[in-house]
Amino acid sequence: MNTTLIQNVRLIDPEAGTVTSGSLLIADGRIAAVGAEVAVPDGARLIDGRSVCLAPGIVDIGVKVCEPGERHKESFRSAGLAAAAGGVTTMVTRPDTTPAIDSPETLEFVTRRANEASPVRVLPMAALTKGREGREMTEIGFLLDAGAVAFTDCDHVVRNTKVFSRALTYARSLGALVIAHPQDPGLSEGAAATSGKFASLRGLPAVSSMAERMGLDRDIALLEMTGARYHADQITTARALPALARAKANGLDITAGTSIHHLTLNELDLADYRTFFKVKPPLRAEDDRLAVIEALRDGVIDIICSMHTPQDEESKRLPFEEAASGAVGLETLLPAALRLYHSGDLTLPQLFRALAMNPAKRLGLPQGRLSVGAPADLVLFDPDVPFVLDRFALRSKSKNTPFDGARLQGKVRATFVNGTCVFGDL
Repeated sequence: MNTTLIQNVRLIDPEAGTVTSGSLLIADGRIAAVGAEVAVPDGARLIDGRSVCLAPGIVDIGVKVCEPGERHKESFRSAGLAAAAGGVTTMVTRPDTTPAIDSPETLEFVTRRANEASPVRVLPMAALTKGREGREMTEIGFLLDAGAVAFTDCDHVVRNTKVFSRALTYARSLGALVIAHPQDPGLSEGAAATSGKFASLRGLPAVSSMAERMGLDRDIALLEMTGARYHADQITTARALPALARAKANGLDITAGTSIHHLTLNELDLADYRTFFKVKPPLRAEDDRLAVIEALRDGVIDIICSMHTPQDEESKRLPFEEAASGAVGLETLLPAALRLYHSGDLTLPQLFRALAMNPAKRLGLPQGRLSVGAPADLVLFDPDVPFVLDRFALRSKSKNTPFDGARLQGKVRATFVNGTCVFGDL
């Protein structure tokens, strides 16, 4: 039996909500034992954790890998290396590629490329409508059979409610998860900032935070009608939270995520018109950021994601309102999230519940926990190591991070996928 014992670590258990000192035994790619006292099997490889943290590997929903179509921005190889360096053991990839992943053939191509090139797990999502154009739903059943784990048109909101309701009904009949982008597309079109005094002073085209609330209200009404499984990719405003909480209390099958950028940055970061801070939806007011953190702590919001969106220099070196939206986040997700731990907003178990356990649970995956029998997808990290981020040191092909030059705390020491070390010198 191929066994590894990781000793002398702080075990972050998001399921039990505990941080305890102990060891973890990996045997044949799975967790064989975990606790304060774990016997050393004959022939086991020993790793001294040196009192740093061991947690379930991050399951990141909403990663854009630009194959097919824009491989110069990000490939499965570069994204996989970035993920491994960031403690992300499962990338759940978006279908907003060129062309969109809307057919079993395209999905099979993506799956094959991912298996060949990525050192971490890749689970692809497929488009909900053909070409992500919102006119005709895709062959959801065939795409499920081909390996799609969820269906989404990403930031293209399905404007036609009849098309969306039919897609939700069909997805419900197959037990498929639909991921949507809650936003009123008319109000948010062309926006580069959130409405308010700051956006007006900077002369930026803006959208009211009410656009998110309106989009979510519509989707919740359709959920009541169809009974579908639904996940909101990013909830970023205080105005949307009461509707989300009511929908959960009413028993709808709804979960919600938020991006690490909306948890750790706010609209004031746009002051110098740096396009690396242009994301979709736009960065919000500080009150919204604090409300979203509180919702995460209370379980109203379930998941933290990187919303990794690579853009090349040509797409970003433009006037702010013309520049492409998006930021890379695979390598910065964990150290940025640890800001919430160091500020006292979230405990480490709460953080990994949102980063690992809840996304795995929503997708029906066995990952995301430190229980015996679970896959040994793990991240070994020191939450206290300070560093200044240099974007050119990132493993992603694109370097569009808003954290360039930022002081961060927390470094990944090693990442394990299926018990194999895919990052780290151990």
